[in-house]
Amino acid sequence: MREIVLKTKNLTKRYNSFTALENVNMTVHQGDIYGLIGRNGAGKTTIMKIVTGLTEQSGGEFEIFSKKGKDAEQEKKRIGCLIENPAFFGGMTAYQNLKYYALQKGITDEKQIDEALALVNLTNVKNKKFKKFSLGMKQRLGIAFAVLDSPDLIILDEPINGLDPIGISELRDMFTKLNKERGITFIISSHILSELYMVANHFMFIDKGKVLKDITKEELDLECMRCIAVKTNDMKGAAAVIEQKLDISDYKVIDNNELRIYDKNIKPDSLNKVLIQNDVSVSAVFETRISLEDYFKSLVGEVKQ
Repeated sequence: MREIVLKTKNLTKRYNSFTALENVNMTVHQGDIYGLIGRNGAGKTTIMKIVTGLTEQSGGEFEIFSKKGKDAEQEKKRIGCLIENPAFFGGMTAYQNLKYYALQKGITDEKQIDEALALVNLTNVKNKKFKKFSLGMKQRLGIAFAVLDSPDLIILDEPINGLDPIGISELRDMFTKLNKERGITFIISSHILSELYMVANHFMFIDKGKVLKDITKEELDLECMRCIAVKTNDMKGAAAVIEQKLDISDYKVIDNNELRIYDKNIKPDSLNKVLIQNDVSVSAVFETRISLEDYFKSLVGEVKQ
């Protein structure tokens, strides 16, 4: 069974009359790339700041590597984070910047600096001044800062903001490499589901401080994949026909009026015919697929599925 890296219970944060987080529950396991999805101001950064000690919760609790309270403080040494970009010095090289922060962290072995630069593919430009770095290179140096002391968990807040497609692709490859080769667990926030989808295996959707959905990638794929939707007020009868007459078990009841069939061999017209023949009242049968963007919008209430 995989180790639980982070677990929150009813995590809440209030600023006077404003509630930034309300009863947030999440569980991150070792080896996860856990995606926090939400619009700007949804509460993603607040979660990260509480866990890393940049702010305190107003209510609830959290565990880091199964430790909480004062015992969790020691475990925070196992976390690398990039929430608010470190103030790199433009006139110093990448290596010099990391050496400065290594000393701040109490790291005396300079090999760790070289290893961090190698992990983010900046070895060839380690003697280049920071002010001459592209945005993508600056982001990678920030991640090198996060991995300096060989963390088991890396927390990154909107790391792909402002990057071009090549820069985004490079970061995705790096996250995957560190996750697979080093076993590093990631918590990554973004408001762009399609980009996090490429690397994450678990997602938590949050809006206005509340968790809307906690879902694995497999579950997300199932909810967004091509399917035949059936609108009916006779759910029991429709399910019986689908199972007994059509021998289909791969379906899901969405609510009291809709179910979705994921069998690739069934067609809308033939399904509709069988349902009618068996006296099942049907208002609509159609093929559909939910885009990741529409799925996100449906959760925050901007569109209806």
